[in-house]
Amino acid sequence: MPTSAANPASPDVAVDVVVIGSGHNGLVAACYLAREGLSVEVVESDDVLGGAVSTVERWPGVLVDRGSSAHVIIRHSGIVEELDLAASGLRYIDCDPWGFAPAPAPGAEGPDGRPLVFSVDLDATCASIEAACGPEDATAYRRFVEVWGPRSRAVVASFGRRPSAGGLVRSFWPLGAPVDGRPRTPGGDLAIDFLGSGDALLDRWFTSERLKAALAWFGAQSGPPMSEPGTAAMVGWVALLHDVPPGHPVGGSGGLTQALRRRLEADGGRVVLGDGAARLLVDDDGTGPRVAGVETTSGRRVHAGAVVAACHIGVTRRLAGETAPPALADADPPVGNGFGLVVRALTSAPPAYPGASPEESSQGLQLLCTDRAHLAAAHGDWGAGRVPREPVPLAMSFSAGDETLAPPGQHVVTIWGQWYPYALADGADWDALAEDEAARLVAAVDRFAPGFADSVQRLYVQTPLALERELSLPRGNVMHVEMGLASMFGFRPTPALSGYRVPGLGGLYLAGASTHPGGGVSGNSGRSAARVVLGDRRPLPRLRSAAGRSLRRVAGLRGRWTS
Repeated sequence: MPTSAANPASPDVAVDVVVIGSGHNGLVAACYLAREGLSVEVVESDDVLGGAVSTVERWPGVLVDRGSSAHVIIRHSGIVEELDLAASGLRYIDCDPWGFAPAPAPGAEGPDGRPLVFSVDLDATCASIEAACGPEDATAYRRFVEVWGPRSRAVVASFGRRPSAGGLVRSFWPLGAPVDGRPRTPGGDLAIDFLGSGDALLDRWFTSERLKAALAWFGAQSGPPMSEPGTAAMVGWVALLHDVPPGHPVGGSGGLTQALRRRLEADGGRVVLGDGAARLLVDDDGTGPRVAGVETTSGRRVHAGAVVAACHIGVTRRLAGETAPPALADADPPVGNGFGLVVRALTSAPPAYPGASPEESSQGLQLLCTDRAHLAAAHGDWGAGRVPREPVPLAMSFSAGDETLAPPGQHVVTIWGQWYPYALADGADWDALAEDEAARLVAAVDRFAPGFADSVQRLYVQTPLALERELSLPRGNVMHVEMGLASMFGFRPTPALSGYRVPGLGGLYLAGASTHPGGGVSGNSGRSAARVVLGDRRPLPRLRSAAGRSLRRVAGLRGRWTS
């Protein structure tokens, strides 16, 4: 039976696996483990299910997401289908068109008067690009999708596997092989594309700065600026959105985690809210330390042979305390200096962009950037510890297509502003700045959608500090750890911990945004961690582990005999 803080579980329970954290990755791990017949309990310190994939009634009758809103990666992972989450009540509304970039001179004759509309339909998208940017870029975009579709599907495959050398080979081989009469793509060319910057990739393919700015702003949602090495694939992901677009769950982002909870409960698992892990229980029978469960903040003990820590790696290190082995005790991946600022607005109408219909602009991501110089300037200000002098907004207004989110005549608009530092160089207080910075982001949207500011009725502001407080995200980093090339794949969160296990502390496994493939709504790390747990429970791995413990015990005895 599911439990909560108001209905606590018995003081001492025993399960096969305890999962720390009810974020979507933790719940995904729990579901895959429970599906295989294991008894699973998820412990969560928050009173709200879902971590950064959650929705609450922020104002009477108004449902507002606390973290993510548009789900991209999980819709390409297969997890929704494998767990049959539709049977557990999950229903996605497709974001189609998935992207919209307003015209720089709405109503003007010629290309500058036309918006860019990115639809699932590639022909419609190319027609929009031709009208706004010219036929050459439209042709180039069609070819870009053709080339980067297979490449991005290889990235999807790599996200669903452990980041080992073998896993990467299986994911990317035989990428670049001759196909449909086209010659082989040399490995050096592939390396340049994948290891190069998003900006360089865009400059090789397109001429229109408007088009490059819209695609760069989409790619930058992963965190790094598109000037950094290794960011090209973040732009290339757009090729997949012409197969499956981003989606927003009916009733808000938390619809995903609510469905995962229902699936878990259907397989006998349970979730306990408001009573998170306080420390790991660790035993040592002479063959090496091994986790034995967790003790919660209420003093309750949940005994388990395996623990999946689906929380920030720094939290896992703290929970292990003095029992942390060197690989965990020394883990200090780059968290960065904040990531972004979110404004949740209750309005009387979604943003209305001159020269564009609501059907074109309100369904997906409103990419309010017409020049990459604005992105570069915002990132430069972030690097200097300043708020952006010219905020670059990304707006979403999913209430336009989901009447469950707000009463008639009202709408929920989320405005994301990227590259807001957690620690400000001048020592300013975020609590004092929040209202003014929110007004600046609203004004930035209003510049593209005149009248939007007048439609705002109420605001809820999530500064980097507020994100840390509300969602337990250190320094407000929604990705846990920076998403640069040096923190991805086998380097995430560190090389020693990249395999979802913790060397030196048996039975402890890692999941969540701190691990491969990183942040965003994907569920991949939860599924991969569950696969590792299940693999370690099979007879052969257990025999190998027992043999290893026996050898260590014999070696220890020899040491004592010869000393």
